[in-house]
Amino acid sequence: MNNNIDINSLSLATTRTRAIAFVVDDILITLVAIAVLWDSLVGVNSDNITSIINDNLLKIVFLKFVYHTLFVWYYGATIGKIVVKIRVVDFDTYKNISLLKSAIRAVGRVISEFYFYIGFTIAFFTASRQTFHDKLSKTLVIKNIE
Repeated sequence: MNNNIDINSLSLATTRTRAIAFVVDDILITLVAIAVLWDSLVGVNSDNITSIINDNLLKIVFLKFVYHTLFVWYYGATIGKIVVKIRVVDFDTYKNISLLKSAIRAVGRVISEFYFYIGFTIAFFTASRQTFHDKLSKTLVIKNIE
């Protein structure tokens, strides 16, 4: 990914593209979780599936944390963000973020999910369209400039 950004051409990602990226990422994580838990899921009824998911909730949360941390740190975007051509940058420098900032952002994202996605709704009320996890990690989500 291009790490040099012309500040004059900076454009924030739209709520729509961020939502699409969210859905793509959650579908991918769900598919990986199903693959990991496949042996436990085969042949069980729907009542037991909820129990299996609850028993493995920490593994699923850890999977989300690792996915978001590593992709945003290394590529500046998750697969969902790459698909819709948006990326995460440092709020002050507009460059790729550090591994620590990426981890902080991923933790904030998980917290937002646990609390009924309220942290995501903050983006509707800020000019910079920052969610709770963006504010926590001091990041912006912008349209990818190539």
